[in-house]
Amino acid sequence: MTSEEYIQLEDTYGASNYKPLDVVIARAEGIWVWDVEGKKYLDFLSAYSALNQGHCHPKIYQAMVEQGKRVTLTSRAFRNDQLGSFYKILSEISGLPRVLPMNSGAEAVETAIKAVRKWAYKIKGVPENQAEVIFCANNFHGRTITIISASTEEQYKDGFGPLTPGFKIIPYGDSRALEEAITPNTAAFIVEPIQGEGGIIVPPAGYLKEAEEICRRHNVLLICDEIQTGLGRTGKMFAIEHEQVHPDGLTVGKALSGGFYPISAFLATEELMSVFNPGDHGSTFGGNPLAAAIGKAALQVLLEENLASRAAEMGAYFMEKLSALNSPHVKEVRGKGLLIGVELKPEAGGARRFCEALKDEGILAKETHETIIRFAPPLIITKEDIDWAMEGIARVLA
Repeated sequence: MTSEEYIQLEDTYGASNYKPLDVVIARAEGIWVWDVEGKKYLDFLSAYSALNQGHCHPKIYQAMVEQGKRVTLTSRAFRNDQLGSFYKILSEISGLPRVLPMNSGAEAVETAIKAVRKWAYKIKGVPENQAEVIFCANNFHGRTITIISASTEEQYKDGFGPLTPGFKIIPYGDSRALEEAITPNTAAFIVEPIQGEGGIIVPPAGYLKEAEEICRRHNVLLICDEIQTGLGRTGKMFAIEHEQVHPDGLTVGKALSGGFYPISAFLATEELMSVFNPGDHGSTFGGNPLAAAIGKAALQVLLEENLASRAAEMGAYFMEKLSALNSPHVKEVRGKGLLIGVELKPEAGGARRFCEALKDEGILAKETHETIIRFAPPLIITKEDIDWAMEGIARVLA
């Protein structure tokens, strides 16, 4: 079948909840993908940072195959021989002692919201059903009913009410606004260290540390959403490490499986995780042995190949190259590590047409918030790969 035939099939039977670039990928390896006609592309999206280790990493693949022969699913009604060691490596990497495994990033955030609300009632003493959680404007934490209730993106909420109450929204990067928003009923502040889907928005230096100090003073939990920024993407294992922030909880996902399987987790302190009792929360597939084996392998690859440091080095090199472009369309280049956004001027005509032109150059990137091109390749990318890509990027942005 041709690309056009595959696209027609998808459009005929699928829901119209995405607007993908019209490239039909049939094979992938490392930083490269091939379409059904055999054309080769450099993947600059990494499935929204789920492929930090690159496509089809052989060590993660081998772990998946070996575990797939043994046992894939037990449910949490029984124990399995993979889960405990998965918890251990994730706890050691994050510095948080307790792990609650789920499947998608949104599920991890839902878990965090449930945990902080119950903590507010059972430990802080907030009156029942009055707990407040603070979020930032322009956030993206997922698309469930509860999570979109904390969003400022109107499209995410249009037609899906009634929405979940109990959320306050403050400007991103404004620590004074955080302090002013806190009341005796505030349970937690949930924040992205860098807003990814929001347009690669990097907060002012010291913002997260100030937020941590404010939360400590007011007995408010700090929860950091590292689903996109974590696991090496910004040049540290977690983006919070850039400011030595120690949150009460972390949400992780995406690269936790290296692209092989949906795996996420909520990581927390002993006190916060202690609010859960058997039957309070769970998932049939969360923490299954196949996921745990894949997750361990994915984390080991990040450590063994030193991919966080590689992201810092390659990100600085790529940012320097992008910033040196003399393009009439570019307003700003920003980011950290290999999470980079190129914001275009309003008169440039939108980022979508540039992403379509990049596709024709053999480069796959995706627009966000209409005027921003997101560049987030697998962390295994080399300077030679970046140099090759810059030729096509320069032609498109010229």
